Amino acid sequence: MRRSAVFLSAVVLLLATASCAGYPPDGSAPAPAPAASASQTRSAPPGPETVRANELGSVPVLMYHQLSDHPASVYDRTAADFRAELERLARENYVPVTAAEFTSGRIDIPAGTHPVVLTFDDSTNSQVRLDAKGDPVPDSALGILLDVARVHPAFRATATFFVNGSAFSTTGTAAALGWLTRHGFEVGNHTLHHSNLATLDAAGVQEAIASELAEITKAVPGTTVQSLALPYGAMPKPGSLAVAGSAGPVAYQHRGVYLVGSNPSRSPFDAAFDPAAIPRIRSEAASGPEAAFGSTTWLDRLAANPADRYTSAGDPDHVTFPKARAAQLAKSLQSRARPY
Repeated sequence: MRRSAVFLSAVVLLLATASCAGYPPDGSAPAPAPAASASQTRSAPPGPETVRANELGSVPVLMYHQLSDHPASVYDRTAADFRAELERLARENYVPVTAAEFTSGRIDIPAGTHPVVLTFDDSTNSQVRLDAKGDPVPDSALGILLDVARVHPAFRATATFFVNGSAFSTTGTAAALGWLTRHGFEVGNHTLHHSNLATLDAAGVQEAIASELAEITKAVPGTTVQSLALPYGAMPKPGSLAVAGSAGPVAYQHRGVYLVGSNPSRSPFDAAFDPAAIPRIRSEAASGPEAAFGSTTWLDRLAANPADRYTSAGDPDHVTFPKARAAQLAKSLQSRARPY
């Protein structure tokens, strides 16, 4: 897990205390504490020029639905295709972050790496299945993700699962959501019945969202749901109902609302970033229906144009970018700016 600066300061203080219990007899200052070991500290990141940091660049938010041996639509992928895409992301130095981490603006990944948000819609059994021991089965999307992260330790095992009612029915909602939340994955809202929110009145929109929130919190008490994926990408009217609302005693407030878009998202630090309408990219091969808007095509474009891609400086307390991009930065973030 990541260590905060506060934790690191505490480690150094404890080491200093242990190394010098008191002042020497001559009254001079105590001997300096030995330096903390490499396992206790995070080395300073390289200069932003070295890694060509650009934290105002684009971020791919990838969208998955179902793994199938025989894909029946553009929303299905084979397990082999899914694994190959994750392997590619790992090779190209992408590091997964959750949807909530992305919209919070706290993207704590190593210098020179790129954030990617892995999202899963519809809570299908191909995504999450646990065996009799309560462990993810290897051929589920979760099992494959964990295996890729094991082979590539820098590829963080996390994602956001946008769920509907009776999520992951083979395993059971409580068992599946409980496992995910205990292991650092995010559970998001996708409405109870996968409702087209554009067709509902205000009361219906709020009921569709709040009723699924109630099911999630019943399965995993204490869970905070910060992200919503719009079924069919359909925005309610008014759009503000996707962000906040209530039905009966259940109130919801989302940090991010996700579309079924066809292009990468802007950086959360970009002045034009809209957390209430975040585009996503459907996972898809280089050929096929609408492949020009799919993940393979977009990852190819980002690889060919690295200056347009979000590249971390390894310093989550600041927003680092080339001076030429200064106009993109949201004004509210000027105090965190680190142009070079």
